[in-house]
Amino acid sequence: MTTTEAAGAELRDLLISRIRDVQDYPQPGVVFKDITPLLADPVAFSALVDALAELCRKHAATKVVGLEARGFILAAPAAARAHLGFVPVRKAGKLPGPTLAQGYDLEYGSAEIEVHADAFGPGDRVIIIDDVLATGGTAEAALDLIRRTGASVVGVSVLLELGFLAGRERLAPQLKGAPLDALLTL
Repeated sequence: MTTTEAAGAELRDLLISRIRDVQDYPQPGVVFKDITPLLADPVAFSALVDALAELCRKHAATKVVGLEARGFILAAPAAARAHLGFVPVRKAGKLPGPTLAQGYDLEYGSAEIEVHADAFGPGDRVIIIDDVLATGGTAEAALDLIRRTGASVVGVSVLLELGFLAGRERLAPQLKGAPLDALLTL
């Protein structure tokens, strides 16, 4: 094992040890992955932010998008650490001023996300950060929304990918060659 592989394994072990399973939340049969213990641990949270900031630099991003709401918690400090701007992508009706919107389907209905119409400039290279990739619906809508502004998407990065929900497969065509980085995959 190389030093880089050992460091990666150490980071994965630290992160996974701070994620708590909550049975039957938000409904019976669901095992919710609670990241609040990770956020409360300054060593684990700092290591996570460092890893995400490194992905921002690796992909030469100029802006970092965080998806509402837990994506904000991860993306904003990663953007600051990488010396990049942060752009929130919010649920419809939460941003003041002119916005662009993108609708998408959920397993139980539909939703809409928005971004400020002037959030990106010509040539912006955007990385999307979120906490969990599940079915991929929100990330897919964010990819479409950001590209509609004229910016390019240089990657999607998540703390945790729930591989059994096939979000990666759903996103593959929409990524258009941009990488999908998951620090942990279950």
